[in-house]
Amino acid sequence: MNTLKNKKTDIRAKDPIDILVFEKGLRIKKVIIDKELDLIGVILNNGKILESKISHYPKLKNAPEQELEKWQLISKGIGITWENLDEDLSVKGFIHTVAINEMLEHLQSSTNLGRATV
Repeated sequence: MNTLKNKKTDIRAKDPIDILVFEKGLRIKKVIIDKELDLIGVILNNGKILESKISHYPKLKNAPEQELEKWQLISKGIGITWENLDEDLSVKGFIHTVAINEMLEHLQSSTNLGRATV
């Protein structure tokens, strides 16, 4: 009898970001925050830097700067936590947020969003 229990399954990530994180070991190494510039930067272990706006994260946006500096890496750099703010960000989620916001900015700047006149 061939049951699921007897089958050997190859569980591999199919999502490209999951592959980077879970199979290739992409991790957050350091976080840089500047509330005045509305900037959160994440330095990855491959030397790349991702930037986003603090205002994209409501709990961070409303937090005092001294609380923003109290971040800690979790799961060996797979995420960041601000325990006092009850906020966690994963490297995957951060990549998604950065990619979406960059694409939206690109589309908005390269397209005339005015109404067509008839």
